[in-house]
Amino acid sequence: MFNALVVEKDDETGKTSAGVSQISLEDLPDGEVTVAVEYSTVNYKDGLCIGPGGGLVRRYPHVPGIDFAGTVEASDDDRYKPGDKVVLTGWRVGEAHWGGYAQKARVKADWLVPLPEGLDTKQAMAVGTAGFTAMLAVMALEDHGLEPGHGPVLVTGAAGGVGSVATAILGNLGYEVAGVTGRPETADYLKSLGATQIVAREDINETVKRPLESEMWSGCVDAVGGAMLARVLGQMKYGASVAAVGLAGGAALPATVVPFLLRGVNLLGIDSVMQPYDNRLRAWSRIASDLPMDKLEAMIQPATLSDLPELGSDILAGKVKGRVVVDVNA
Repeated sequence: MFNALVVEKDDETGKTSAGVSQISLEDLPDGEVTVAVEYSTVNYKDGLCIGPGGGLVRRYPHVPGIDFAGTVEASDDDRYKPGDKVVLTGWRVGEAHWGGYAQKARVKADWLVPLPEGLDTKQAMAVGTAGFTAMLAVMALEDHGLEPGHGPVLVTGAAGGVGSVATAILGNLGYEVAGVTGRPETADYLKSLGATQIVAREDINETVKRPLESEMWSGCVDAVGGAMLARVLGQMKYGASVAAVGLAGGAALPATVVPFLLRGVNLLGIDSVMQPYDNRLRAWSRIASDLPMDKLEAMIQPATLSDLPELGSDILAGKVKGRVVVDVNA
């Protein structure tokens, strides 16, 4: 028997509850590889799945955790053998399939990647889906022409998980980084990660009647969506790109097509869940080389399985700063 965070649902009331319980190997879903989980993390989706589910969880009882890193314990697939260190992000694990908030997990071999050289399992989960997404966003912006020296790159939701890692990567690569935050107390934290400018959320989260404003940003990693994304599109420099990674500010986009037609602005959608294997390896390799480990360490908030119900609520309320690393064996 081993520990897991199990979410139960009351069929009569429809309400869910989460707590640490003991489960067995026989309880785990089918898969080719069984992993002794060492660390997981907390993302926005995890908050939804720990709570009422947000439409992501298909059946209960459920073990959330969309990310994990650990050591292979058993494998029916030749690509992995006992003792191998592995990482999992995405593939709807923790949503449709039991995830990493347990001391053991069983998954398909196709969903795993080897632990990148230069990272340990704790660091990999300090990165997690949030950091992996941030790297995919930076890569997409670079693929569309972003280079240092062409003006500041905007990062919205900068104190969150994606924003923190994006800020650290961009700063390390030599970009000027303008971090948007609604929490003034995070300004020093963002500057320590590499932000050169702090933008107050209220200065940029309302739409304006003008579809184009002054050209300000050479690129943008946007974790907010909604009215803020609409506003940012009108502030991008000619030919610049926005990498859209989240919708913390809403899924609607009250924008016009004018920035696309008159300034050649690009809106790039970033999906981390179904990324092909080769691009996953490329992103993880870039993370190991381009994300300063001292900056990553400064983002970490340690947690245990028993902390997760409260942390799930906190991340949905925008109260989590940086990256939560969950030691599932603590």
